[in-house]
Parts: sequence; C-alpha cells; structure tokens
Amino acid sequence: MGDFPTSDVEVTHLFVVSDMEQSRTFYRDVLGASVYREYGGSSCVLQFQGSWLLLVTGGGPTKDKPTVTFEPPSDPDRVSAELTFRVPDCRDAYETLRARGAQFLTAPVEYEWEVRAFFRDPDGHLLEISQVE
Repeated sequence: MGDFPTSDVEVTHLFVVSDMEQSRTFYRDVLGASVYREYGGSSCVLQFQGSWLLLVTGGGPTKDKPTVTFEPPSDPDRVSAELTFRVPDCRDAYETLRARGAQFLTAPVEYEWEVRAFFRDPDGHLLEISQVE
C-alpha cells in the first residue's frame, strides 16, 4: 500500500482531560512521558514511547467540528478506546508503575497467550500493559 495520504505522517493520540495539571503530572511522572509543548493551559503535547499524546481540556463545537463536543469519559467502565503498552515483563512493569502511583484494576492476570494488567489515568482513560507469551 502507498503512503497515507503522503509520506512523513505521524499519529497523535488525543485524550480529553478534566484537570490538565493532574493529567500532565500522571503521564510525565507515572508513565515517563516528556512534555514537548503546552498551549494556554488547555492542551499539552507529550512525546511518549516513540509517539505523540495530546491532552486537551473539554470544549464545545468549533467551526471545523460544528457538532462535536470534547469531554472526558463519563463512565470509566464503558470504554471505546485504550492505550496498550507491550512490555517485556508485565509483572515488573506493574510493580514499577504501582510504585509511581498507578492504580491497577487487578494484579497482572496470566492467559495462555499473554500476561496483562489494566489501570486508568486520572480521568478514567483505560491503559493496559501486556506481555506476549
């Protein structure tokens, strides 16, 4: 397949957050992301594991998205997207992240094909660490 739609495209994942400072601190101090740039207290661009993560505060429609409202998850137990991190040792990553303040839903669970554990950011966005067996 060819380039989409041109060469040199990078993907940025966006999370809508309710408290920029709390979210920035979580991604920087717990997960190790680097703050690349911030815009007026309403958005923060992070470099994270070879990709980009954009944190934005909520807001109503704009001229380029006239029917769209950005808001943090209303129910953290109903998920339509998550970030998954493939790690070489899930139990080790679990202990490291817990020590940094991540709160996991359960300890790592072992399946035939992987070991994985789930946690949330301050707004309830679901995150996963996964070790492929």
